[in-house]
Amino acid sequence: MALAPNVATSADPNMVEKTGKGGGSALVVLILAFAVFFLLGGVTNINDLLVGKFKPMFHLTHAQANLVQMAFFIAYGAFSIPAGIIMSKLGYIRTFVLGFVIVAAAAFLFIPASAAASYPGFLAALFCIGAGITVLQVAMNPVITTLGPIETSHSRLTFAQAFNSVGVFAMVYGGASFLLGDSTPIDAETATEAQIQAYRVAEGASIGTAYMWLGVLMLVIAAVFWMFRSALDHAKASDVKLEGTWGLLTHNRRVQLGALCIFVYVGAEVAIGSNLIAYLGDPSVMGLGLQAAGKLVAFYWLGALVGRLLGGFILRLAKPGRVLATFAAGAISLIILSAVTTGALSGWALILVGFCNSLMFPTIFSLGTEGLGERTPQGSGILCTAIIGGAIVPFLFGTVADIDIRLALAVPLVCYAIIAGFGLWAARQATA
Repeated sequence: MALAPNVATSADPNMVEKTGKGGGSALVVLILAFAVFFLLGGVTNINDLLVGKFKPMFHLTHAQANLVQMAFFIAYGAFSIPAGIIMSKLGYIRTFVLGFVIVAAAAFLFIPASAAASYPGFLAALFCIGAGITVLQVAMNPVITTLGPIETSHSRLTFAQAFNSVGVFAMVYGGASFLLGDSTPIDAETATEAQIQAYRVAEGASIGTAYMWLGVLMLVIAAVFWMFRSALDHAKASDVKLEGTWGLLTHNRRVQLGALCIFVYVGAEVAIGSNLIAYLGDPSVMGLGLQAAGKLVAFYWLGALVGRLLGGFILRLAKPGRVLATFAAGAISLIILSAVTTGALSGWALILVGFCNSLMFPTIFSLGTEGLGERTPQGSGILCTAIIGGAIVPFLFGTVADIDIRLALAVPLVCYAIIAGFGLWAARQATA
């Protein structure tokens, strides 16, 4: 998933000019921000591997395994607006530092969760990781946008989003080897409680180690940002305005549809990514082991990177609403193809849905907030809160998958049908 636009704040309009005169410290902050985009993409989407890891490790149903995404994405709904308020008080760089420290503390929670082989402990740590990343995302895009000349702000943000996608591919592909390995699940029916617990502790060791080093890395980055904490003191984030937000949601059809589509888009994208390991491991699809399937999950996210690199050209050739409807129709076609075929064709058809996802998030966001003027930050806040769909839709997918995993493909199919409808509606509004 692409990093979300600024939630409910806007930067000082003079920030660009002031930053341009700020010298080397502002440039260092910009370079560090690009690196953070790389890391956050991987940290967010490594959850797909955890779903595949925890399912056999704790002998979970599909629905129970998808609680990983619920624990993580529910933090968006809980912390998006509070994070915006915090940023208005602390400023950009200090908000970064706070976010890194929260992620680090949450990462260290994986150590006792691994030692105890506690699934609830892992879920609690993931919720805290999500809280920290929400704080970071609130500050990330406005800093990228405003650190430099305004005329090149769009290219900087696009470049940063590309770093995000590269990070997703690299960390998911590499993480498949480190986290999933080649171990054989234990037979819960014949093993003793002590054997099961020993197996879970052994399997969880790699998770605890990985997140321990993530926590150390986050603290190092926090320390570096703290060294440059005064670099953007001249630029104060605007206060979050909550008044009128509910009225905007209840009375503006464009915002309503945009929020609905962000909800179902994030939900569908995460649901497919989270359950790809189980789907590719199904004997009727490709029958892959955990590690091999996990590496192919990386190609699902690579498709999104390719689409984003082509997106600038595609959006110049056609209206955004039509592009959105076309890409959603492509996703629907690939899901149907996957559902009615078997073997490699079935598996790769679902993997290629990642390409169709590539332009949906920014296109839905721009169409959902179009024409709001001064109320754009409020509309943006509403749409960002709708990212909580990443918590709800995967759980629904898992619930249906416990009946039949192919039948569960109907869940994202309905989501993409809603998105296609919004694209067609937006295209008609543009020509009216």
